[in-house]
Amino acid sequence: MHANNSLNRLVSVVFIPGIQVHITLHHLDLPQILEDEYGGWLSPRIIEDFTAYADVCFREFGDRVVSWTTVNEPNIGILASYDVATFPPGRCSDPFGATKCTAGDSTVEPYIAAHNTLMAHASAVSLYRKKYQAMQKGVIGISVYSFWSYPLTNSTVDLAATRRCKDFFFGWILDPLVFGDYPEVMKKIVGSRLPSFTEVQSELIKGSLDFIGINHYYSLYMNNRPLATGVRDYGTDISVSLG
Repeated sequence: MHANNSLNRLVSVVFIPGIQVHITLHHLDLPQILEDEYGGWLSPRIIEDFTAYADVCFREFGDRVVSWTTVNEPNIGILASYDVATFPPGRCSDPFGATKCTAGDSTVEPYIAAHNTLMAHASAVSLYRKKYQAMQKGVIGISVYSFWSYPLTNSTVDLAATRRCKDFFFGWILDPLVFGDYPEVMKKIVGSRLPSFTEVQSELIKGSLDFIGINHYYSLYMNNRPLATGVRDYGTDISVSLG
């Protein structure tokens, strides 16, 4: 990685005979040096560094690894890290944080971090496919946080809220990987706060997965909540009440 030239010594995996190995490259554990140097997932510089890190892992362990997950649950980890600040690096802005934050902007940073995460994923997948997959015969994908949503009532607004919830929670991550762009409802509601994919980026990210990992936890009922006026974060952009 750009900020760390000792990856071969730092990355280690224990292999147990008879166990099929599935490796997750990133699960909330971004090196602090990358956060300090350029803001971690808030900077597009993370794309190059994450790809270099993935390259080391593919090269060193790919002969024993059948399945690779690039990032675990970016659709919830990013919110916890950059909107409500319950996970490191603990960034948020009033009135959206679960705690008082000293830095951050909940209105835009979750969307920026997700965009850079998606591009880092796409870059790592492209590298794997071009350099390793034919020889190592593995598969690569991403995992998302999942709950199923039901409308609280059969009203038009609750049915729309249920669809909107699915677009915001799942489509936010999966639509770019399948279709090359964010869901239309997100682009309409979030507006200029949602980063755009260039044509080149869209082509790179579209189809950049062999599987989708689903970490399913529970089901919830969706009740429409009017779209807030004024300053909004992800939680107010989605405009639903979860229960």
